[in-house]
Amino acid sequence: MTATPEPRATEEAGPGDGLVRIGAIVFIVGALATLITVAPLFLGSEPFPSVAYAVCMLMGVGFLIAAAGVLRSIAAQRRRARPAA
Repeated sequence: MTATPEPRATEEAGPGDGLVRIGAIVFIVGALATLITVAPLFLGSEPFPSVAYAVCMLMGVGFLIAAAGVLRSIAAQRRRARPAA
């Protein structure tokens, strides 16, 4: 029978939690930029310059940052569980 690691307290930030939070913020900024840059296409006004479309790429960057945080958290949990086995 394998031993399960102790659950951590909710107030305690684990490894990778900060990356997930930062990634979520960057993703939201990119999503808002996407909505703003697509709006002129539906409203019939002049489109924004290409720099505005580059800001939309923050959505993908935020997703990658959050994914790195999740992978870091998984690695830390595996390291914690390994000595208990």
